[in-house]
Amino acid sequence: MITLKEARLCVVGLGYVGLPLAVEFGYKYPTIGFDLNRARIEELQSGKDLTLEVPQDQLMAAEFLSYTDRVEKLTKCNIFIVAVPTPIDDAKQPDLKPLLKATETVAGCLKRGDIVIYESTVYPGATEEECVPLLEEISGLTYNRDFCCGYSPERINPGDHEHRLPTIVKVTSGSTPEAAELIDKLYSSIIDAGTFKASSIKVAEAAKVIENTQRDVNIGLINELSLIFNKLGLNTMEVLQAAGTKWNFLPFRPGLVGGHCIGVDPYYLTYKAKKVGYRPRMILAGRRTNDAMGHHIAARIVKMLLQRKIDTINCRVLIMGLTFKENCPDLRNTRVTDIIDELREYGIGVDVHDPWVDREQALKEYGIELVDTLVPKSYDTVILAVGHKQFAQMSRDNLQSLRKEERSIIFDVKSLYPRDWVDDSL
Repeated sequence: MITLKEARLCVVGLGYVGLPLAVEFGYKYPTIGFDLNRARIEELQSGKDLTLEVPQDQLMAAEFLSYTDRVEKLTKCNIFIVAVPTPIDDAKQPDLKPLLKATETVAGCLKRGDIVIYESTVYPGATEEECVPLLEEISGLTYNRDFCCGYSPERINPGDHEHRLPTIVKVTSGSTPEAAELIDKLYSSIIDAGTFKASSIKVAEAAKVIENTQRDVNIGLINELSLIFNKLGLNTMEVLQAAGTKWNFLPFRPGLVGGHCIGVDPYYLTYKAKKVGYRPRMILAGRRTNDAMGHHIAARIVKMLLQRKIDTINCRVLIMGLTFKENCPDLRNTRVTDIIDELREYGIGVDVHDPWVDREQALKEYGIELVDTLVPKSYDTVILAVGHKQFAQMSRDNLQSLRKEERSIIFDVKSLYPRDWVDDSL
């Protein structure tokens, strides 16, 4: 077993999870950040991070960190940390292709005594059932004799500059007691908040996947309540504020549930549950409710347009915000597109404005051409979909000026504005 003094790290995948990790390790250990995207490597080598997760001064301060897209440069590393996306496919089934491809890359460099740590979200058992056999097959080495594995689930919250990697408790685990101890010490050396050593890799995997499943179910409940309150003519936020005066009431809010975690992770758990003969009910019910919110919002908008006798064929709608959450450029699994697609099916013209999003990426990922300038008196409906700080800072007059006429609609998905500024909200 290697020691921390001998550690030479490789972080595979330099996205929202991998880059902050590589930078923190790069302050203390020889570390290589590996990514197949050559443009991403060149961007980081120039001291820029387009995800806005790591400031330039922090990138430049990681003196032991280098970047590459060349696999042959990884052969001298002895600790490999895999931090690649684990999405779902069109059938809402786990898509492990990026994870297995990264595993193949690591396996080609694996040597006796090496350690492979996974951070990507998976279902309980995936590391040892899917990744370890591939590592053994390609490397010709034997698990827990020639190499060991670990799992330390990522807890990165994109766009959150208060809860950063060093300030969030890190769950760790290893495939042998010795590996678990070394992996825990490795993470402890960069995590100020401390670590929690799980009893097994499978426990650590399960802990990760239920974190976001719990949040998803709770948001699903609040979204369903908002649908009920709408039928009852009640304002959801007023009800939640009243209920929130009780000390143990949980402060969840209705809204769109997208991104690479909350809207995805539950499907990994339900997939595994079905494999072992249990059909989840509550988790999938929450998923169905949350996935339908874009349709619900669009339907309410269309109903309001008809009630106000606004011609849906010739009307114009402005969507403010495209990312999956506020104050970050992350477009992964954004559910704002559900509103856009639904409105366009009615023949409604939709403009989208988001100051955080790269225009080329929006066009490439979703075929959406962003508008840069908001022209007063242009829109029959304005939908605040994402609570970016630029939108929160808008005055009432600036917001109201976007209305084409007095009967035009302002709909606040995020309940960002005072009630008398808008016509409706979730």
